[in-house]
Amino acid sequence: MKDTTGFYENLPRIAQFSALTDPASYTPLPEDWVVATADIVGSTALIADGKYKLVNMIGASVISAHINAGDGHIFPYIFGGDGATLAMDPEHAADSARILGVLKRWADEEFGVSLRVAQVPVSEIRAAGFDVSVARYQASEAIDYAMFGGGGVSWADERMKAGENVLPAAEPGALPDLEGLSCRWSNASARNGSILSLVVKPVQGKSAAAFDRILRDIVDLAEGLNRSGHPLPPDGPGLQFPPPGLDIEAHVSRGRTSVFRRRLELLLENTIAWIFFKAGLKTGEFEPKHYKAMVSTNADFRKFDDGLKMTLDCDAETQARIRSLLDAARADGILRFGLVEQEAAMITCFVPSIHRDDHIHLVDGASGGYAKATELMRAMPV
Repeated sequence: MKDTTGFYENLPRIAQFSALTDPASYTPLPEDWVVATADIVGSTALIADGKYKLVNMIGASVISAHINAGDGHIFPYIFGGDGATLAMDPEHAADSARILGVLKRWADEEFGVSLRVAQVPVSEIRAAGFDVSVARYQASEAIDYAMFGGGGVSWADERMKAGENVLPAAEPGALPDLEGLSCRWSNASARNGSILSLVVKPVQGKSAAAFDRILRDIVDLAEGLNRSGHPLPPDGPGLQFPPPGLDIEAHVSRGRTSVFRRRLELLLENTIAWIFFKAGLKTGEFEPKHYKAMVSTNADFRKFDDGLKMTLDCDAETQARIRSLLDAARADGILRFGLVEQEAAMITCFVPSIHRDDHIHLVDGASGGYAKATELMRAMPV
């Protein structure tokens, strides 16, 4: 069988987001790959309890744990707010299953949160009548993000929720490597109206071409917004002291250290960082102004995930036009959608090194975002 380990690494990077509305931009995953899914059970209750930053952090941990374990291996992944999806070649599939089991155990022991994890072969997805195709969107010169199409990722997620293909938790006390995962930035307030979190999915059995046309129209409207609706300021988000996610980061990064000790260590680290950012001090190759700008440049605020997900800073007129398009398409039975209006966007970060530009910044609405929008979409009658 052909070696497909370098399949994703060799895909072309697509710089124009609107081009991703074209199915021809996507390439089918190899048959011998696996798709892994993860999501938080009861995320709705956690959001209602004001714990959406925790929900985002656990969702992002799925990605960061795999990157840290991969030793430079490049693989497709996508952040969903209360979970994540990724795909792995056969060589790394067993390691991925192990990492998912460790994350499941860690989320339960550290936070009392139930994390569902599952893994399914691409061949099984195709046997069920779906496909998994992928593209690489170049968000900046330094970073690109995976986009998924074909319906197979959504099918795998639904099977996981139904109890199929689920993976067991690792042994008690197992810990993932989450070095670099953080949430130190302040929420970014809307500057042009409100922060919209939008999730759009097709209705199975309806016209795929009609659905793609609607997505193109929505993306075109979003492109007409100031900075295409980018929810973060061009010079990066704000920074306050102490940072709002300090306690969560202490739990995430403590390893086998006490939460109290790790919190004190983070307070010291953040004090130093706050001084450098406020004073604009440079050290070695680290330049605070450039780093903050790259946070915005690298932000993952829009994606295709068997549909469309966007977190937009949106004016009232454009919001009304987007909703009108969606309402009409839903009435025609083409799609379902969820749309949540919020005052701010939230950032969850994975920073392998402050001296490189390839740091990852996952953006969501600060008041439920994608998770709440997905809940509204699921409740919508077809």
